[in-house]
Amino acid sequence: MIQFKISKWAAWAPSLHEQSSWMAYLAAPHIPSGDESPALSEMPPMLRRRVGRLGKMALQVAYLAGDEVAHCPVIFASRYGDMAQSVEQLNQLAQINTVSPTAFSMSVHNAISALFSIARKETASYTAIAAGQETVEAAFTEALALLADGAASVLLVYYEEPLPKPHHIFADTPDFPHAFACQLVKAEQGLSLSSQAGNQNHGDDLPNSIAVQRFLLSDQPEYQHTVGARTWVWQRNA
Repeated sequence: MIQFKISKWAAWAPSLHEQSSWMAYLAAPHIPSGDESPALSEMPPMLRRRVGRLGKMALQVAYLAGDEVAHCPVIFASRYGDMAQSVEQLNQLAQINTVSPTAFSMSVHNAISALFSIARKETASYTAIAAGQETVEAAFTEALALLADGAASVLLVYYEEPLPKPHHIFADTPDFPHAFACQLVKAEQGLSLSSQAGNQNHGDDLPNSIAVQRFLLSDQPEYQHTVGARTWVWQRNA
């Protein structure tokens, strides 16, 4: 089993912009308030103007966690992506029978990762992942496979926001807009991720992405996340 460590990380949410504020939040979680967006000054204005708040959060943490990385594989992961954009376009389609091509291009699941690669003029591997309740684990599994295949490091970006109406009735955990990015590198003794059969509820009151972030940045020895008949086991190996 390949083990890894986090060499660099960044996170962003309304009212939570700095690492220190995130560490304080993870020690006493609550639902942050606010509706501000990151400045995203690292991205050229012509590209930045195409991005909504969710995309700006994802790209901001990607720049912060990946500014020293060149030509490494990058993974962008989100369970729902920019669902608000999709709902808005469906409404437009129903009302005026047309949608903006530019808006549509930004609603597809790999749009944000594509903008990041264009802005950085990168030709490395870029992957966009969505895997339901197991999206975080699927993204890290992909990252670990890339490390096992010889990548020196992998930049992983997870981003999410609450489901908009009318889809909000399908939300299964409390949520808020947030994005988290980290660089993964191999470690002889570090963190590991595995799965096992089991349907015992190991749930957490936090969104799974935040619970995983708390595990990664703490000294917590283990975190388990059960989805259906599978339990994902995150471990810290001394």
